[in-house]
Amino acid sequence: MVKITDSSINIEKLLVQVTKPESGAVNVFIGTTRNHSHGRKVTGLEYEAYLPMALKTLEELQQEAKSRWGLHDVAIVHRVGKVQVGETCVFIAVSSAHRDEAYQASRFLIDKLKLVVPIWKREFFEDGTVEWSQQTHEQTTETRHNS
Repeated sequence: MVKITDSSINIEKLLVQVTKPESGAVNVFIGTTRNHSHGRKVTGLEYEAYLPMALKTLEELQQEAKSRWGLHDVAIVHRVGKVQVGETCVFIAVSSAHRDEAYQASRFLIDKLKLVVPIWKREFFEDGTVEWSQQTHEQTTETRHNS
């Protein structure tokens, strides 16, 4: 299941959907709006997407992950519109027979989503400024190695 929505993401419903009797692992990634970015206080985010292409790309990523790791199910949901601090921006859940596949697939999906899906983030700062944020491969790799 892939979805782009301007409403709150129902985490519990999605988790139930991907949990299968044959699955020994369900891995969930929840991206939330944090209250800071680059040393500045963030008051909220706003996401925009080119919907036809974003949905197509998410579906392709879902299929690639399913085939590559033999997943039982995948849910990818991303918010658009305004998202307040503490709210969920993106939800990814994968189920598989074993944990290693679930971990690898989840990491792959969030990293690729940030790189290739046409969804853009605008950050609103406490000082009144607004900036578009761009995720790059280097930032994704740096974040992975520094966490």
